[in-house]
Amino acid sequence: MTRREETVSSLTPDSSHNEVEFIADAMLGRLARWLRFLGFDTLYFPGISDARLIRIALEQDRTILTRDTRLVKVKGLKSYLLIASDEPFQQLLETMSAFKLTQFHLLSRCVKCNGKLLKIKDKSDVKDSVPEYVFLHYNLFQKCADCGKIFWEGTHPRKFREEIQGIFGES
Repeated sequence: MTRREETVSSLTPDSSHNEVEFIADAMLGRLARWLRFLGFDTLYFPGISDARLIRIALEQDRTILTRDTRLVKVKGLKSYLLIASDEPFQQLLETMSAFKLTQFHLLSRCVKCNGKLLKIKDKSDVKDSVPEYVFLHYNLFQKCADCGKIFWEGTHPRKFREEIQGIFGES
């Protein structure tokens, strides 16, 4: 069995200033969630056809993230990354490495729908939208501008932040 090579098209945008926008194919839902968690604009539609994926990528100038070797052979494809790993965290590391992603805006995008998160100014606005324990023990909340989902920083974001900082040697 041969290892798939990581491939980035020669037209990959410079993402050092965090402006790269992604669209992930149907096989990369978890990667899309991780990228959204880090603040990257990442579209994901389960069951999307290759034709629709390519159309959206071209219309919106998005970089395609895929594991499909056939997909990257389509003529006219401008920017893509062929992901080698099956494991979501390794896929994230591949993407971060390929695009030199080092600046993150944690908890700025909804991991469910990719909408922008807005800070809730008055905690009492979410009292009936979150579990009582969460309301009593957390003070900072955000709401997705698109789907309305409420977020707060529990243990998962803190652990993930520590892991990412450990990878980059940040304090």
